[in-house]
Amino acid sequence: MTVIKRLLRTSLWLLFVVGLVCCFAAGNVPDGPPRDLATYGGPALSLVTGTLIARKEPIKTFLGTGPVLWFLFLFNLAAAVTVLLLLDGVTGISAAAGLGLVSLGAGGSLLLRRRRS
Repeated sequence: MTVIKRLLRTSLWLLFVVGLVCCFAAGNVPDGPPRDLATYGGPALSLVTGTLIARKEPIKTFLGTGPVLWFLFLFNLAAAVTVLLLLDGVTGISAAAGLGLVSLGAGGSLLLRRRRS
């Protein structure tokens, strides 16, 4: 692997981690534009970089295996139901919807794998 590819891969992972840190630390940032940037920019950054990371090998192959898909399906389904029951209002509904989408995606991938076999 060339130095440039390694540098790009490392910076992509670094940006992913920065996005996750912004997601978790947004509550500690003072009100105003910095908090808005951490609240909305952090998840957007981690979503974009996470998608790019997931499309590259060996992560792509790992995420497509049966045990990982079953884990994603069952865990996110259970988490969606739990969040919906424990959180009230828009927060609970939006969190359950996000987890449910991940669960549906993993379940759809499981069905596609079964049809190909």
